[in-house]
Amino acid sequence: MKQNTHPDYHFIKVVMTDGTEYTTRSTLGKEGDKLALDIDPSSHPAWTGGTQQLLDRGGRVSRFNNKFGGLSFAKK
Repeated sequence: MKQNTHPDYHFIKVVMTDGTEYTTRSTLGKEGDKLALDIDPSSHPAWTGGTQQLLDRGGRVSRFNNKFGGLSFAKK
């Protein structure tokens, strides 16, 4: 087997947005570095059940539908 083909895994600390920390193995940086997250499962709407409303008041979707609404790509 070839030598030096695998990345160098080492331990780093991951700091969540609420300040909690945990240790994991990574190829990021060097041994003992910290990775501060901007978004994590405790703050992101995808995990917290946040709702997103799509309101299109004459915006992009409406302009697209007006421009290309008559096209049909179905087989005849």
